Amino acid sequence: MATQQDRKLPFGKIEPNSAKYFWSCALGGVVACGPTHTAVTPLDLVKCRRQVDASIYKSNISAWRTIYAKEGLRGVIFGWSPTFVGYSFQGAGKYGFYEYFKYLYGDNLFPNTNRTLVHLGASASAEFFADMALCPWEAIKVRMQTTLPPYAQNLREGWSKLVAKEGMGGLYKGLYPLWARQIPYTMTKFATFEETVNRIYKSLGKEKENCSGLQQTGISFAGGYIAGIFCAVISHPADVMVSKLNADRKAGESAMTAVSRIYGSIGFPGLWNGLTVRILMLGTLTGFQWLIYDSFKVFLGLPTTGGH
Repeated sequence: MATQQDRKLPFGKIEPNSAKYFWSCALGGVVACGPTHTAVTPLDLVKCRRQVDASIYKSNISAWRTIYAKEGLRGVIFGWSPTFVGYSFQGAGKYGFYEYFKYLYGDNLFPNTNRTLVHLGASASAEFFADMALCPWEAIKVRMQTTLPPYAQNLREGWSKLVAKEGMGGLYKGLYPLWARQIPYTMTKFATFEETVNRIYKSLGKEKENCSGLQQTGISFAGGYIAGIFCAVISHPADVMVSKLNADRKAGESAMTAVSRIYGSIGFPGLWNGLTVRILMLGTLTGFQWLIYDSFKVFLGLPTTGGH
């Protein structure tokens, strides 16, 4: 793998754990999350609709056929714009803050703490802030995708309509369930990824520094895919509830009242609607996110994540 001395780096030399390093990692999060989440919009669209109404389509394939026949390609990728904006912001916070909190907790505040605990704490802290940036765009996306006819035809219309009807608070009424879904998801994603990558390097019997850049990013993809499977299972019930709340929460109804009412309607089995497609979506999504993120770090002359 080329070193910083072997080639000219796009942003110059970046010192580890410097402000420039954390900003670079945040940019890597944008590059990794915005495009990948947007790419799986067709999967997300069907998943959200089937979570809200399990009988709406017979299968995922029939769903795409039905949507394409009625609305063409635009219908299949409907909701891509709030997805791209929201997950670009979230990616910046998720990866940038993760690197910061991992350094803060692991190297400064709790230097002798078990590394898995550091990874769990850093990822939870990062996602707490990242979700604040994601929530407004997620609220618009879910409304657009789960209502028929659509709540809005595009991001601008969705934002204007939601704010006019519910005020700025309407953009954040799904924040608590979003935290409930995303924080466990991200803790699983980062801690499982770090542990999986470490085990892969141990099984190879090679130090990370002795592997090529291609090998390192390949390991990142494998670790990310495995982490994504765990993420899907752990966070799925909360994901269903987020979709239900954004689509079916009554005016003036508290979050807990809405959750209780919705659970009474769908029961425990209903919390697992759409799990298969979500495993496929998140395994692929998470694998490519880590591949892109660590490839971006290599491009900047930085080491890949994990394996230390």
